Amino acid sequence: MSAGSPGGNTSIWWTKCATACAAPMTLRRCTVEHPFGTIKAWMGTTHFLMRRLKNVCTEMALNVLAYNIKRMVALVGVKGLMAALPA
Repeated sequence: MSAGSPGGNTSIWWTKCATACAAPMTLRRCTVEHPFGTIKAWMGTTHFLMRRLKNVCTEMALNVLAYNIKRMVALVGVKGLMAALPA
C-alpha cells in the first residue's frame, strides 16, 4: 500500500481529503463564482441577446467590463478611478 492510499479505514481518509479540499473550494466560491452570479443576475433569465459566437463574445466582454468598472467605482470611488486613468 502506498502512503497516499486510503488503506483500511476509508472513512477517515475521505474525511481528511474532504477537509483539505474544502478551504480551496470555499476560497474559489468567494472569488470566482460571485462575479459570474452577478453578471448572470444582470442579464436576467434570458439567453444572450446576440447571435453568432463573435457577437456573443462581444456581449459577454461588455458585461464583464461593466462589472469591473462598477467594482472599481465601489472600491476607489469615481474620483480615484478618474485619477488612475491616463489623461
